[in-house]
Amino acid sequence: MDDHRGGAVSHAAVRIDLSAIRDNVAELRARAGAADVMVVVKGDAYGHGLVPAARAAQAGGATWLGTAALSEALALRAAGIGGRLMSWLFAPGERWTDALAAGIDVSASAPWTVEEITAAARETGRTARLHLKVDSGLGRSGAPEADWPALIDTALKAQAEGLVNVVGLWSHFAIADSPRHPTNTAQIAAFENAVAWAEARGVRPEVRHLANSAAALLLPRAHFDLVRTGLASYGLSPMPDVVGPGDVGLRPAMSVRARLALVKRVPAGHGVSYGHVYITDRETNLGLVPLGYADGVPRHGSGGEGDPGAPVLVGGRVRRVAGRVCMDQFVVDLGDDDLRAGDEVVLFGDAAAGEPTAQDWAQACRTISYEIVTRFAPRMPRTYIGMEEAL
Repeated sequence: MDDHRGGAVSHAAVRIDLSAIRDNVAELRARAGAADVMVVVKGDAYGHGLVPAARAAQAGGATWLGTAALSEALALRAAGIGGRLMSWLFAPGERWTDALAAGIDVSASAPWTVEEITAAARETGRTARLHLKVDSGLGRSGAPEADWPALIDTALKAQAEGLVNVVGLWSHFAIADSPRHPTNTAQIAAFENAVAWAEARGVRPEVRHLANSAAALLLPRAHFDLVRTGLASYGLSPMPDVVGPGDVGLRPAMSVRARLALVKRVPAGHGVSYGHVYITDRETNLGLVPLGYADGVPRHGSGGEGDPGAPVLVGGRVRRVAGRVCMDQFVVDLGDDDLRAGDEVVLFGDAAAGEPTAQDWAQACRTISYEIVTRFAPRMPRTYIGMEEAL
């Protein structure tokens, strides 16, 4: 089934296998042991489609869902998604009353957040479910150790008034994709100390959570009561230099496919695309793929001047982007193969099917697979397979 959007292209699609998300989450659930699983669906479920991916995750056994932006959490509730749902990235003046009315768990890293949530609780008459975040070493959000007591005291005061219920204590890893890195041990210890301090002050959390995908897979000591799985839920490895998806029972849910728009024969010495960074070294066939950086194809996947270019599968062979990726198109050198307009091009998909992967594109573009799968634009239609009940 296609999710047709206004102005969507007809010559390409992002294909999402919802059964892969379901099965990946089931595998992660099995590996989590006694801990519950929160599937993180921020960023439109890492580009996989917020609502369908959330339903597939719940079918796989996720008991929690998580978003960074409150707008996505509210969109899930509007779509009828139930269960535990947490949102955590806020600036002053958020839609707190909407969050409380929708039964969304919220997070605080500083007293001002607790105070705004408390005001919304007074206004709505609803008790907020609150998670308190400590910076255990990532240096991003979360209260630093010196500010943790003030955050705890502010939250406990609001809890004593019946305005909030502190249900979670949490933090986030910096280097869990290198499981033997000493920072991981230091962060676990810092988190345990922060939890112990909060509990000594009277906090009784339902869940303590620290583990991301990498830690859920390879750091069982960090599982605590809940693991938060993002990238792994979609079948990609958060630590590709350590373990591949297939090694831990995961398979990618997303593939990006297009059809050749043009095939033409050109002579040796023919420049290809802007800047002529790729010049043919023989008479050859060039194939035009009608996708570019406006669709989400990274310009860093361009090939030429010593850069091999990102891989694509065309005509049963893996080939490379030739020349610069443009706004709406890029070129592939097809050699002497007899291919025609309309033939399928797979940018990335499942290695088990002989297709390039999002990780292959990440390596070619000197980035991470997270960026590859999240960047495809709304004009690219999403085609869903595998779970009609999730649509």
